[in-house]
This record gives sequence, C-alpha cells and structure tokens, in this order.
Amino acid sequence: MFGRKKNLEQDHAPQADKQYEKKYTEDSFWDKVVKFARTAGREVIEKALWLYYAAQQPNTPLWAKTAIYGALGYFISPIDAIPDITPVVGYADDLAVLAAAVATVATYITADVKQRAAEKLRGWFGA
Repeated sequence: MFGRKKNLEQDHAPQADKQYEKKYTEDSFWDKVVKFARTAGREVIEKALWLYYAAQQPNTPLWAKTAIYGALGYFISPIDAIPDITPVVGYADDLAVLAAAVATVATYITADVKQRAAEKLRGWFGA
C-alpha cells in the first residue's frame, strides 16, 4: 500500500490537480508530515490529515479523491508558489490549497475522519 501511486483516471482530473496528483504517494505524504509537522503547524497538518483519511474512505468518489490527491501532491511538492523553507509564510500557500480542497470535499470529511486526524495530531502536538 505504501509507496504506490494512486491510479486515478487522469483524463477526468483538472490540469492543476493532475500536475500535483502525480507527485502524491503515501510514502512521500507521511515523510513530509512526519518531518515537517512542527514547522508546517497544526492547522496545515490537520487539513492534510483530514484529506488523507477522507481519501481512504470507500465512499469517497473518484472526483473527490482526485481533488484530494492534487492538494496533497501540492503539499508534498518542494516546488510551489511559496517555498516551504521561507520563514513565517512558507506554508501559507499549502494551507490555502489544502483549505480549498477541504471545502470542496467537505461532505466526505466525516466525524470518523476528524477523529483519526485528531488522534495523530495529539501524538505530534499534544492536547
């Protein structure tokens, strides 16, 4: 399961999503989250986890997974609008992209998804 790219129907994804969706793998997602959780901050990581867990749900449709993997691919990518190493604002663009994806697929971000994310967040950030 880890390390495999999700095989989505590429011709149904918007162009921007396609570009970043190709960068998404579960390994690269967890690598980024674990290494940069504190730097990115709780809000960024929370939204990334909501999207990740929503994509794992069997009832999440392909169009929503495409939006999710596009946003997570953007988050993973070292090359984006504002480089992540830029102090203070480095993750602002990532947060905007993740927040837009969360708004788009909000129906699929269930209480269970939020609970799973909250458990992970407690491990990294405390209560």
